[in-house]
Amino acid sequence: MKFFIDTANLAQIKEAQDLGVLDGVTTNPSLMAKEGIKGQENILKHYVDICNIVTGDVSAEVISTDFDGMVKEGEALAKLHPRIVVKIPMIKDGVKAIKYFTEAGIKTNCTLVFSAGQALLAAKAGATYMSPFIGRLDDVSTDGLKLIEDIRIIYDNYGYETEILAASVRHPMHIIECAKIGADVITAPLSAITALLKHPLTDIGLAQFLADAKK
Repeated sequence: MKFFIDTANLAQIKEAQDLGVLDGVTTNPSLMAKEGIKGQENILKHYVDICNIVTGDVSAEVISTDFDGMVKEGEALAKLHPRIVVKIPMIKDGVKAIKYFTEAGIKTNCTLVFSAGQALLAAKAGATYMSPFIGRLDDVSTDGLKLIEDIRIIYDNYGYETEILAASVRHPMHIIECAKIGADVITAPLSAITALLKHPLTDIGLAQFLADAKK
């Protein structure tokens, strides 16, 4: 399973990259705003800065919601760097745009997916990645992990190559459960990824080894 980090913070991206387990980055306008990055020119430069840190795909989201606008923005984003993946919302014109980009050889990430039907449309349009938001589903008393299971069955039934990118991952157990049910990718904050390192028995064991080494 691939690990993506969901942030626009360069220090966190570098920390994850240095850890040796990072496969890519996802970003969105909200994450850019959180880092105080404003203005189209600064946002585009920031995408390039991210691409220069990592060795994997970097999702960059369009703002437009109409087909022509998404195509124009997406083509501009794709020209920024070979690692850029154009992030498209799961709406009618978004599906059309994904099909357009697929035929043009441009990678896409279909975002804001909340149902198996939406996931099926994304795969048929040829999306490189498809992002179901499991944490947001959990927030409204719906089982986000069950959605991942359903999509995995559908994609395996028909051999779709679209990768399931579990998004809105909140904690390390989300990551473990996604790995168990066959998500191709998870994107999570750095805190959820580094939480996988922690176990009290590891701390106890290390303390004992160090104490014994001093004897």
